Amino acid sequence: MSILIVGATGTLGRQVAKRALDEGHKVRCLIRNPKKAAFLKEWGADLVQGNLCKPETLAAALAGATAIIDASTTRPTDSWSIKQVDWEGKVSLIQAAKAAGVDRYIFFSWLGAEEFPNVPLMEIKRSTELFLAESGLNYTILRPCGFLQGLINEYAIPILEGQAVWVTGNSSAVAYIDTQDAAKFAIRALSVPATEKRTFPLVGTRPWDAYEIIRLCERLSGKEAKISKMPLGFLRSVRQVTKFFQWSWNVADRLAFAEVMATGKPLTAPMDEVYEVFGLKVEETTTLEDYLQDYFNRILKKLKELDYEQNKNKSQKPAKKKMLFPF
Repeated sequence: MSILIVGATGTLGRQVAKRALDEGHKVRCLIRNPKKAAFLKEWGADLVQGNLCKPETLAAALAGATAIIDASTTRPTDSWSIKQVDWEGKVSLIQAAKAAGVDRYIFFSWLGAEEFPNVPLMEIKRSTELFLAESGLNYTILRPCGFLQGLINEYAIPILEGQAVWVTGNSSAVAYIDTQDAAKFAIRALSVPATEKRTFPLVGTRPWDAYEIIRLCERLSGKEAKISKMPLGFLRSVRQVTKFFQWSWNVADRLAFAEVMATGKPLTAPMDEVYEVFGLKVEETTTLEDYLQDYFNRILKKLKELDYEQNKNKSQKPAKKKMLFPF
């Protein structure tokens, strides 16, 4: 199968690309910056330069593609807004896919998007789901609620470096999933007819709140976390300020999304039927404990090796010769 992957340089998209290549698919990646996507070419993917916000670039990217996996989203630092990328860009992509006669369209949305109409990214995700469902394309919508990879910068690294770990409002328990497992579901959907024109939750083995994750990181790292609480009211005030400046609109919208994670409502869903439909086993899904255990094992081993090398180099330095001065 010839697959066009959108968002292939992102944390999720690169795992989708790798999984597709490993399973023998012909992979093409829509990319904006060839330098940042060089690793994809080394893996064996074809690169086609284009931009969701430039619809005229999409036809060439779609030529010959039988499927699309859309794992893209705007970043807070992007010059393009969430509306331009996640709504207008996706509408252009869906329309171009329809015109190109693409057989399958896999879209990564977000769990519970319909419950947060006042959060720009969530409302746009939900609107895109509806637009895709009405497009006539043979779609599958996957709805994760958080990825294990994001926990490294949010919890693990600050704890290792003795920096503050920020906890906002009533911490919602989130059923994080490994991006490698999410990629596995996306690629499997292409070959399972029962996934066509359906929407599925995509969550990990169980939900974890911020304090549970912090305690686990403390145990695995042997270090005590410095916890700082950010009142939800302060977060909303910062969001109002950032909305005044066009260059910080993406930041404002992301701050609004942060409120979703601070409602106290668990973000999770039943997965029994999903595993059955996709023909996958829950036992093969990476747990949060295993993921963080592996991370800390590797990073602590590396730190010990660096410390050993530094001490070794110090011990091997020749002693300074004493200067003898005649009197």
